[in-house]
Amino acid sequence: MKHKNESRLLPFSTELGWIGILHHNYLIEQIKFGFTNQIDLYEAFEQRDYQIGKWDQAEREWVEKFKMFAQGRRVSFASLDLELASSTRFQRQVLECCRKIAYGETVSYGQLAEMAGFPRAARAVGSTMRRNQHPLVIPCHRVVASAGIGGFSSPQGVGLKQRLLRLEGHHHDFH
Repeated sequence: MKHKNESRLLPFSTELGWIGILHHNYLIEQIKFGFTNQIDLYEAFEQRDYQIGKWDQAEREWVEKFKMFAQGRRVSFASLDLELASSTRFQRQVLECCRKIAYGETVSYGQLAEMAGFPRAARAVGSTMRRNQHPLVIPCHRVVASAGIGGFSSPQGVGLKQRLLRLEGHHHDFH
């Protein structure tokens, strides 16, 4: 039985580790991924109230998309609705521009700042990427430093960012 006032967590395993999608009435609040086990994933969401139940058709379709992506298949996450209301105007603009970075492409933090209409705001873009609540859907892994790979906020750190870029066909050797 679904409770309309409570968020739902979809935990599942992929080639990229455990992923959790937290949503409220199909508006995705948060995605976390890269966990080596289910317990660590649940601990990452311990500050949130949620229920876990049998997945409906829409949720099964989401999970299938993420599993296909983790296998290296090109999928579109464009149809997924994201909760961005708590973001500032600047953050929303940066996140929306980041979401448009094509599969297999990369841009620098400075380039993303320019795309979002905030030239010379590369550091603030980096901060926004670090706080991205919707990784993979908002592909912050495709944003790199001008002189290297940059950072990555995941349990597996920059190694997972490199793996994601290779998965998407990027063979550039980032350091």
